[in-house]
Amino acid sequence: MLLPQKPVVRIGWRTVAAVLLFFSAFFALIFGVSLSERPTVVDDNLLTKAYYSLGLFVMGGLDLGMPEGGPIVARYFLWLAYLGAPFVAASALIEALFKALAPKHWQLRKIKNHIIIVGTGSLTMSYLKVLRSHHRRVPIVVIDNDIDALRSEELKELYNVMTVNGDITHDYFLLQLRIDKAVKILMMGDDNFQSYEAAHKIIQLAPQMANKVVIHCDNLRFMRAMEGSRVAALCHSFNSYHLAAAGLVKSHLIEHFHHTEPLDMVIIAGFGRFGQTIMEEVHKHALDEIDSVAIIDLDAKRRIMVTDEQINFDGEYERLIFEGNISHPKVWTQLKTKIDLNLCAPVIILGTGAEEENLRTAIWLRGKYPEAMIIARTNQESKFASEVGREHDITSFSMTELIESNIPEDWVKLN
Repeated sequence: MLLPQKPVVRIGWRTVAAVLLFFSAFFALIFGVSLSERPTVVDDNLLTKAYYSLGLFVMGGLDLGMPEGGPIVARYFLWLAYLGAPFVAASALIEALFKALAPKHWQLRKIKNHIIIVGTGSLTMSYLKVLRSHHRRVPIVVIDNDIDALRSEELKELYNVMTVNGDITHDYFLLQLRIDKAVKILMMGDDNFQSYEAAHKIIQLAPQMANKVVIHCDNLRFMRAMEGSRVAALCHSFNSYHLAAAGLVKSHLIEHFHHTEPLDMVIIAGFGRFGQTIMEEVHKHALDEIDSVAIIDLDAKRRIMVTDEQINFDGEYERLIFEGNISHPKVWTQLKTKIDLNLCAPVIILGTGAEEENLRTAIWLRGKYPEAMIIARTNQESKFASEVGREHDITSFSMTELIESNIPEDWVKLN
């Protein structure tokens, strides 16, 4: 599990130079070098010597006079501070002026080997956390149509990124981002069509970037419909629920299936995007281990019809569909009339977006079916839910944690 991200600490050349120059002057004064306009400095205390050393960055020694006496090496060090301190101070002032006056395109003018991320939502934050755990210094540009000031400050402070407001589908804006010099471009915004549109333009403007573009699409039907497109073929398309579902199946379910006999029953309580992708991953990786699948959802029949249109869910297993709220005892009573859950050790996945309902229902089910493997979803990582899960022998997982743990290694490579 990734630890919470700490702000990136950056120590520039100017800081190092300022420290070295200060101590050069300070130790020169300690070792007996005097000043023509302050001859008594030799006998002054350390605080006074430190004050004069700092003063070099402001006045450059103009009111202190020239170095006199003391060891010649110490005198040379003081001359070095006399010459270097004003330069460091002036360079800091000039840089601050440019940062205040220069527009963003001046900052982007020489950027290269950078990563471009579109969107400032939770998926971007998760990706940045993973990326910065591998590469602390790679330049990152985060784009959005209207970046919130607080989020912009958070991105800069935690992950040392440059934030830019703009429309990623505009050709001129893309060129200003120097897309041909980037190592990776990730479309993680909320507008699915805009993401595919921008990817199409990037491929046109910089064909060599084709296999370096990653497109997130949170609409499963749209993503599946686009699978045959040229853009999808040249880029990497994904859905965050796919990442999470693949991680859950591989880390929890497959091992359980292998250690249980006979074949298993899987209950998916909540058949939205996450439930559908769990079903898809089970079909890919563990279909031979399944005896039956029960699906519970308020809109289960329609959602099953939609997924059956686009994914072949055929297999030698029984599929049961129940419409109703996952927290209502009635729907579980209906399921019990079909299969006695006490005669098997079913896998029950409570995967709706309602964290409270998932956890409460999981505890209630644990009391009724002690042999079941019960898994409850939260959206963000929750230490409270994890603790409650341990107390009741429930596997609690967060979508955020699963996504971060299953981001492909290729997406954080710089080549």
